[in-house]
Amino acid sequence: MAPAIQTITLSAACGIPCNKLVLSQQNVRKIKAGVSIEELAEDIAHRGLLASLTVRAELDSEGNKTVINRIPVGGRRYRTLELLVSQKRLAKTVGVPCIVSRGDTLEVEDSLAENIHRVASARSVPCLPDAA
Repeated sequence: MAPAIQTITLSAACGIPCNKLVLSQQNVRKIKAGVSIEELAEDIAHRGLLASLTVRAELDSEGNKTVINRIPVGGRRYRTLELLVSQKRLAKTVGVPCIVSRGDTLEVEDSLAENIHRVASARSVPCLPDAA
């Protein structure tokens, strides 16, 4: 008898207005290495946002979800979107692609996982074959 295949459920991104997002204080990365926010803003303006943010619904004192979502994963991308909003190049109500965490783990664990699995150099570029 063949073993049962485990089912993995992936979350789909949903659009959350930029003005309903805030940075989580649980983000483990404190050093802003790599491409500057300004450079990233120009890239996002040119090609769009290539990776979703991961968010968690902020809860009120009674444990109910509020309209605000905290970002433990994607802080640089969010700061870049904030810059584009402040430059009036992006509407503050634009829907930002976000994966809403189910909360099976802590925010800090989500942030740590994102950073542990990161490639060592933010500026590493894949090798392209030589043109013949």
